[in-house]
Amino acid sequence: MLVSSLIFYAWGGPALVLLLCLMTFICWIGALLIEQNNVPRLRLSLCWITAAICIAILFIFKYAGFTLSVTYSLLGIEATVPSIALPIGISFYTFQLISYVIDVYRGEVEAQKRYWLLLLYASLFHQCIAGPIVRYADVNDDINNRVIKLEEVSRGISRFSVGLAKKAILANGCGVITDTIFNQNGAMMGAEGIAPLSSAAVLLASLCYMLQLYLDFSAYSDMAIGMGLMVGFHYKENFNYPYIAHSATDFWRRWHMSLSSFFRDYVYIPLGGNRVSVPRHILNMLCVWALTGIWHGANWNYVLWGLYWFLFLVLEKYIIKPQKDPKLLPRIVGILFTLVVTFFSTMLFKFNDLAALGQAVANIFVSNGKGFSDVSTALTFKNNIFFLIAAILACTPVIPAITRLCQKNRITSRIHTAIGVVMPLILIAVSALALAGDSYNPFLYFQF
Repeated sequence: MLVSSLIFYAWGGPALVLLLCLMTFICWIGALLIEQNNVPRLRLSLCWITAAICIAILFIFKYAGFTLSVTYSLLGIEATVPSIALPIGISFYTFQLISYVIDVYRGEVEAQKRYWLLLLYASLFHQCIAGPIVRYADVNDDINNRVIKLEEVSRGISRFSVGLAKKAILANGCGVITDTIFNQNGAMMGAEGIAPLSSAAVLLASLCYMLQLYLDFSAYSDMAIGMGLMVGFHYKENFNYPYIAHSATDFWRRWHMSLSSFFRDYVYIPLGGNRVSVPRHILNMLCVWALTGIWHGANWNYVLWGLYWFLFLVLEKYIIKPQKDPKLLPRIVGILFTLVVTFFSTMLFKFNDLAALGQAVANIFVSNGKGFSDVSTALTFKNNIFFLIAAILACTPVIPAITRLCQKNRITSRIHTAIGVVMPLILIAVSALALAGDSYNPFLYFQF
């Protein structure tokens, strides 16, 4: 498993494996030293030093260029900013290793005595590239006492096939529509390129990107969880249909749950959580969401994205105060409001160029003389209407609800069982055909 994982990771650049091995070695030594010492201050210092080294390495590879460019612009210095290749998945395995060291310090897990087993934890090919962020405590037993069960292999194959189809067919299809509208000659349009687009064009492209972002990332998590089950690893769920959330708080309990729980347990709660004064609580939330934005990328749009969610979460906490379990009508209103908030947050995610972002938002609300729509956008919408309906349904729990309903009846349950045997084969075959005929296969979260 370790050899397979390292070969898989080396596909993105053989030299990058050495960085993964080095960071794992640092955390392995740091955790062992923490466990072997009983002096509280020394243990805390070792924890801080180990985590700081990992964060420093992450900073050099991911944020050094951005920091230098900001510094040069503030000082008015004209200089070439060095370009540093970003190791694939570095944000994910760095957070995993940091969580391991902190959990050893807290006494929640025992330090792993064998380096190669900790390296296996950090490099597991199912999820090391784009998550979910797996806690060591969750897979410690699987690493040391892994058992492969036929029933879990079957569930794993089904889960993997669903994720593969979600990615190859739905996410890629949404991405093609978005890029056809927003991209020109293979490059993202600037403000001048966005300006001529109609309101409907911007809305359709942004909606498809919103669908793509969820379908793409949740598909990777589905495949990771499915592949883990096939070989005896049990990863926690990373998504729970976030586009049916009735509030911003509910959204972040459903979206990228492994990242949300990481910041909650290792940043928010240690800062005092909500058991502090109101100003301090708002400051704690600001720290968490600034870090969440920066974690996603070294660009101002990600910083603004984090602050955007911070603003709405503070408004919910202290002004709007939505019900935790609202009735039907308030829930529907909450879902629609949260979808609008999420829609514009994904636009922040899409545009690295803030001028282009401003132009795209302006085009939605202000006509550029072409009217609300245009012939090309209307044709694109009509040609893809059934595909878009399928993509939207895949973002909701409608299909799982129908499945549960079928299982309650003897006849429909047998039909469902038969379909469950055949469907993975069909999904994998159709996905393979889609991948073979299309070179558009990026995973959006690989860049983080």
